[in-house]
Amino acid sequence: MSDNSTRSGIELSPVYGPGASNGGSYEEKLGDPGEYPFTRGTRAFTGQGWIQRELSGEGDAKRSNEQFKYLMDLGQTGLDVIGDSPTMSLMDPDHPLARYTVGTQGVSLCCHDDYRELLDGIPLDQMSISSSSPSMFMVASLFLLAEERGVSPASLRGSVIEWPFYSEHCSYAYKMPFDLHLRMSCDVIEFCSKEMPRFHGFLEDTYFFSEAGLNAVEEAALGFVEIRHIVKTLVERGLDVDSFAPRIAILTNCSMDFFEEIAKIRAMRRIFARMMKEEFGAQDPRSQAVNIAVHTSGLSLTTEQPANNIVRGAVQTVALGLAGVSALEISTFDEGYRTPSKQAHLVGLRTQQIIDLETNINSVQDPFGGSWFMESLTDEVEAKILAMVDDIESRGDPADLVESGFFKQFFHGTMGRYHHQVHDGDVVKVGMNVHQMPPDEDTLLRDISEEKIEPLFDRIEKLGSYRTSRDQPRLLASFQQLHDVIQTDENMVPAVLECTRAGATMGEVAGIMRQAWGTPYDPYGYLESPLGGGR
Repeated sequence: MSDNSTRSGIELSPVYGPGASNGGSYEEKLGDPGEYPFTRGTRAFTGQGWIQRELSGEGDAKRSNEQFKYLMDLGQTGLDVIGDSPTMSLMDPDHPLARYTVGTQGVSLCCHDDYRELLDGIPLDQMSISSSSPSMFMVASLFLLAEERGVSPASLRGSVIEWPFYSEHCSYAYKMPFDLHLRMSCDVIEFCSKEMPRFHGFLEDTYFFSEAGLNAVEEAALGFVEIRHIVKTLVERGLDVDSFAPRIAILTNCSMDFFEEIAKIRAMRRIFARMMKEEFGAQDPRSQAVNIAVHTSGLSLTTEQPANNIVRGAVQTVALGLAGVSALEISTFDEGYRTPSKQAHLVGLRTQQIIDLETNINSVQDPFGGSWFMESLTDEVEAKILAMVDDIESRGDPADLVESGFFKQFFHGTMGRYHHQVHDGDVVKVGMNVHQMPPDEDTLLRDISEEKIEPLFDRIEKLGSYRTSRDQPRLLASFQQLHDVIQTDENMVPAVLECTRAGATMGEVAGIMRQAWGTPYDPYGYLESPLGGGR
């Protein structure tokens, strides 16, 4: 990457003037905020800022609930929860491979009692609740919690991430066959469109895989490959696109390439709008206007001089405010080491609040609109995204590409490329490859950052007691019902709800799904299925 190019390789001119953009009418390419093709924003000017939240989750559900309430007391306006590695891998905390990671990189969640404790005292019908934990199980517990508290599930707001097709190659390994993975996503989206219509059951998370060294164009292109494939699958089921598309949202990354990240978000809104209207025939303007939320890049952070990460988060937040995102959370100064500490949460949230309230950043919507430079860059980013989408789709169906190892090879390439860019100084990181400090002088915030989160070994013992306390006949009947439903075309969420009511754990339900699909109950070969039939 040269000094005169973006991370995606787009060459930049020192000065831009008339004629820099690719032409086209204002209405065709931009439109006012809140008007097709939504390049300038999905809503007309309101003067309001974004939903402010910080990624939360540590230890058990009780500890994470305390985090939520601490942040709410500080003025946070939405919740965002991340599961620990076992949770994100559909593995219960007492699985032999999970023992030493329980609660260390997020909150440990495996049954409905955990979600009860996690959201205790949180007003479900007033607070937007977003989750990076497995969508099928988060939706099931949210739905049941609403019923238990006398709250209409139709009033719930928030989102769940649908696992990227590429997760196995760049993040968490959930060990689900591609077709089962796709069906789970589509079932959740369909269920939410009918039972939880204000809730985003389809959050396309490009952040998940972008941290594997992808640039802005690659991140967006892989996201649109997924979005198109899932929307096609839902339409082939017979769903009207306008019945679910209004609740599609995208969670993107934000690197330190300030202008390219703004252009990426503007281009993604335009691509989405045209795809929904021109390809899928969406008539509802809400189906064409995608909400974009952002988590700032953890990959941009350094373990060296962690205080520098506060500046990185602030710069990224300014870019996102100018881009008009709907919600964001900052990767905090200690995330090179751990999930956010209490002190890092405070700094991250206050960074958002200062930029929101003290800079006048929300006084003008899309202030770069009409800029010769920004419109040219948005056009170029859009063109490169579409070209890459076409290239990937020309190679085959996503299922075939996953099976053939195409994406595995792709991610190995991007990881290696980024490593070399940092090592060679092509990607500059202050404190890491320039302006280093001796370790004995690099002490600012290091004591907080290096504080370790210990595994929750007692949670494993408690789960053993929980398992023996359940109504076993009811539990086995719910497993058999789920097994039978998976053999049909029925939506599996109601059967998962029954399993959840009966006290099933996430690992058990995931295992029954695999077994019903004809694959091993436990892909690692340790556990026996409660329905028999081996491991």
